[in-house]
Amino acid sequence: MELTIRVGCCGFPVSRRKYYNTFSLVELQNTFYNLPSIQWVESLRKEIPKGFIITMKAWQVITHPSKSPTWKKLKEKPSGILENYGWLKPTNENIVAWEKVLDIAVKLDAKVIVLQTPASMPYSDESINWTKEFFKQITSITPKNIVIGWEPRGQWVNGEALSVLRSILKEYNITHIVDLFRRKPVYIHGINYVRLHGIGKGETNYKYKYTDEDLEKLYEMLLEIGYRENFILFNNVHMFNDGQRFKQILVDKGINVL
Repeated sequence: MELTIRVGCCGFPVSRRKYYNTFSLVELQNTFYNLPSIQWVESLRKEIPKGFIITMKAWQVITHPSKSPTWKKLKEKPSGILENYGWLKPTNENIVAWEKVLDIAVKLDAKVIVLQTPASMPYSDESINWTKEFFKQITSITPKNIVIGWEPRGQWVNGEALSVLRSILKEYNITHIVDLFRRKPVYIHGINYVRLHGIGKGETNYKYKYTDEDLEKLYEMLLEIGYRENFILFNNVHMFNDGQRFKQILVDKGINVL
C-alpha cells in the first residue's frame, strides 16, 4: 500500500505566507485557548492556498477542567456551571462548547478536530461511561467528513486501559492521536494523526530537535503501521526546520509527501 504523508506544524511558527510556501497542513492552536472570532475565521479561510488543509485543536473547556492552569488564558469564562466543563464529560456545558467548536470547524473546512485531554483526567468506571456518552452525543452532530481525534494522557494510555480505550475509539470511530516516539495508536479512523512533542521523559520535551536518525525512524514506524493517509504534526521549538527536513527525507525516498 502506498502511503500518503502530509507534514505540518502545530501553529504557525513563521509568517503565514512563508508557511504556506513550505507546508500544506497546519493544526490551529489558538482555537484551544479561546474561540476565534467569525471575522478571523473567514479571513483565514479566504487567504489559505488551494489544497491547503486545516486541522484544529478543540477549545480547552471541553478537555481541561476549570482548575487547569490553561484556563488563565481564557479571555472570557464560559457560561454555565464551571465544574461541568472538561474531561469530556457529557454535560450540557461541554456539548454546547463542542457545538461552538464545530461551527468554527465547518467554516474553516477543518479536516480534523483534536481533543487533547490532560493526564489529570481520571480513569474509572464512571469516567469510562461518561466518555462513551460524550462521544455518542458529539458524533451524532458532527459531519462525517470531519475526523474526531483524541490524544489521551495519564492513566488512559497505560496497561489494561488501552483495551478499553480501543473499544471506545472503535465504537464511535474516533482516531487515536499519538506521539509515535511514545506509543502506537490502538485504533485509527480516517487519518493516522501523529503529534510530535519532542523525545524525552514525560509527555513533552519541546526543546528537543529531531535528528536525521529520528526522522528515519519516524518513517519506518509509519511504514510499520501501514495506514494509507497520514498527518504528521511537529509540536516542538524546532518544528519548522524539523518538518522541512522530514519532508526532504520523504522526497528523497520517492514517497508521496504533501
